[in-house]
Amino acid sequence: MMMSILKRPLSRMVLVAAMLTLPAIAFAQQQTDLTQYVEPRIGTAHSRWFFFTPGAVPFGMAKPAPSTNGSYGNAHGWDAVGYDYRHTSIEGFANFHEFQVGGVVFAPTVGSLQTVPGKTDHPENGYRSAFTHDDERATAGYYSVQLKKYGIKAELTATPRVAFHRYTFPSSNEAHILFDIGNKQGEGGEVKDAKVYMTPDGRIEGYVITRPVYVLKYQPGAEVAMYFSAQLDKKPTSVGTFVKEKVNPGDKEVSGKGAGIYLNFNTVQNETITIKAGLSYTSIENARLNLQTEAAGMTFDQAKAKAHTEWNNYLHRIEVSGSTHENKVKFYTGLYHALLGRGLASDVNGAYPRNDGSVGQIPLDKNGKPQHNHYNTDAIWGGFWNLTQLWAMAYPEYYSDYIKSQLLIYKDSGWLADGIANSRYVSGVGTNFVSLIIASAYMCGIRDFDIKTGYAAALKNEIDGENRPHGAGKSDVAQFVKNGYVPHLDKGNGGGELWQFSASHTLEYAYSSYAVGQWAKALGKTDDYNLLNRLSKGWENIYDPSLKLVRPKLASGQFIDNFKPSEVWRGFQEGNALQYTFYVPQDPQGLIAKVGRDEFNKRLDSVFTFSQKNAFGGGTTLDAFSGLEAPYNHGNQPNLHISWMFNYSGKPSLTQKWVRAICNVFYGADGIHGYGYGQDEDQGQLGAWYVISSMGLFDVKGLTDTKPSFGIGSPLFDKVTIKLNSKYYKGKTFTIETKGNSDKNMYVRSITVNGKAVHTPFISFADVVNGGKLSLQMGAVAKDKY
Repeated sequence: MMMSILKRPLSRMVLVAAMLTLPAIAFAQQQTDLTQYVEPRIGTAHSRWFFFTPGAVPFGMAKPAPSTNGSYGNAHGWDAVGYDYRHTSIEGFANFHEFQVGGVVFAPTVGSLQTVPGKTDHPENGYRSAFTHDDERATAGYYSVQLKKYGIKAELTATPRVAFHRYTFPSSNEAHILFDIGNKQGEGGEVKDAKVYMTPDGRIEGYVITRPVYVLKYQPGAEVAMYFSAQLDKKPTSVGTFVKEKVNPGDKEVSGKGAGIYLNFNTVQNETITIKAGLSYTSIENARLNLQTEAAGMTFDQAKAKAHTEWNNYLHRIEVSGSTHENKVKFYTGLYHALLGRGLASDVNGAYPRNDGSVGQIPLDKNGKPQHNHYNTDAIWGGFWNLTQLWAMAYPEYYSDYIKSQLLIYKDSGWLADGIANSRYVSGVGTNFVSLIIASAYMCGIRDFDIKTGYAAALKNEIDGENRPHGAGKSDVAQFVKNGYVPHLDKGNGGGELWQFSASHTLEYAYSSYAVGQWAKALGKTDDYNLLNRLSKGWENIYDPSLKLVRPKLASGQFIDNFKPSEVWRGFQEGNALQYTFYVPQDPQGLIAKVGRDEFNKRLDSVFTFSQKNAFGGGTTLDAFSGLEAPYNHGNQPNLHISWMFNYSGKPSLTQKWVRAICNVFYGADGIHGYGYGQDEDQGQLGAWYVISSMGLFDVKGLTDTKPSFGIGSPLFDKVTIKLNSKYYKGKTFTIETKGNSDKNMYVRSITVNGKAVHTPFISFADVVNGGKLSLQMGAVAKDKY
């Protein structure tokens, strides 16, 4: 059995190293260093391209990270590739890591020049180097590793748009640094074009243009460009270019697929060479500007210290105490991942890549600064059950920025886009929940965005199917509006999301219609509310009372034949009828009434009893789609809310029991068992679920009610303190305090909010953000009435 990486002295060593490099003022307030609990290697045995980027700052563009197999590419667009905990060699350090975005690799070597990375099973055939985890350090904002083949120590850190690399060389007359620019990397897709060159003043600059799989699928003909401008603190003795294995000594510029440049150095023992690389999605000029603005004169150690402080400040928005060290590691690693993905796509001057491939400009404020940022993002499918609830509580300023970013897409292209790579459509799942999260933000009091435009975009997303581009998702929404459900087809044209997922689309569209309908109601738009409220009941149209399950329905109004409740892909996307029947978050009481309260509780309880045997997912199978045929699959989005539905069915003790069990069993703390076994973490979603669930707060409705509330669970910690943003909320802090909490005492016996007894397992969102205290008396015996 693999030793848990938490048992190694990693955290303490990183903490000590960080303290030695930080200025004394950083610890003036004697803040606990919460980065000691962040272990980015958790679950990296089967993880997505963007998952492991320890060198980055929160929501950064620059995400330098080691790659063990990034050069293998990504046949389907979502395959696990990049850094795999089980691999034993590193091929280089890529600087761009986002959904469908990847490239610009730097690699230090010594000895005979090699210009291709080679394969994991034959590392000697390329410039990759063996490494061990004992010689590796990874934490929030910093990474280092010893490359055994070369005796080189590589270190990484970053500012928001500048990647820092520091390589410590042995004594050698054959030291090299490769800039491998024109080859595929991670989810970036095949390379269309590339260029790299050395300027007269010694900069290495260039670009790579790629064709990611999902961009080609959802916006045919579109492409993604990445630009860089790098400064080195040592001049090379000579320079050359390469295209794959072909080397051109003395050349200083090369273009085309496979393009790369190498620098040669003479080094003494323990000599360091530092690279500062400004990054951009718009131009080389803006890459230079990003470097000059963020990192001119900044040393590696200063950047590292700044990244460390920034991570600590973000992590300290939520402070937990009590429980075990492992639970704190799970918590802060989960929070780290929730703050890592969906990074910057705009430059310091507000330039950003537009949907049509041109460069746009974010309006500037009176000080000449961009009014907001733009971001790349994976689809928000399921994000309302994890990320947006976390953002709303503790990071509302990012939530606001995210919405403003999404509205750029609407203004530029006429449609909201669920997922984007440089503003290109990369829907991924063929639905579009951006309208729901905009409505939810409004309900939470986050309203410093263009309300008129935001509402128009949200309404259009829910009801308009005319000339709708594939990348905007919901291609069958016109059928939903017309029929009240999406008619089922067993055969169709194009990608599956165009015709294959009638039942899951019906449920999803009904939910998002509810969310935007509540917003319409709050804005006094009665006609819109009436239409959307009717559509929100669409789930009833595919509910089969004879089976008490949702079931795909034909255009004729008849349910499909040969129906198998556990069958995946026939009417249901990445799930089945057993899972999706619970997909009525907007009306849990209505679903419970149809099923019958006792039967509902019995069925849902048995779902978790059975699923616990398979770790609440696909067991120990390392596959993103393992568990799809199970009655519950925590590794995927469609049923992340259902363990919290007992709060509506009179059995809150079962929510407390099963949510704790999921936190303890599904979530692990080593390289192989992280977010399940090889599950699809989707830029912080599963990490964020652990964070809010282990705090004991979760809203099945995704904070979409006009007066949203949280369901109360069973916190894993004795005390949780959320620091509130005064720009958005009245309160300074909100505290969750448990008394008598333990593994055995998992059940809530009594609830008080600010000293007043509460008799239902819910607390209003307003009570949380107005500040105060939620107190829970815990015990070993289940109790369902308070």
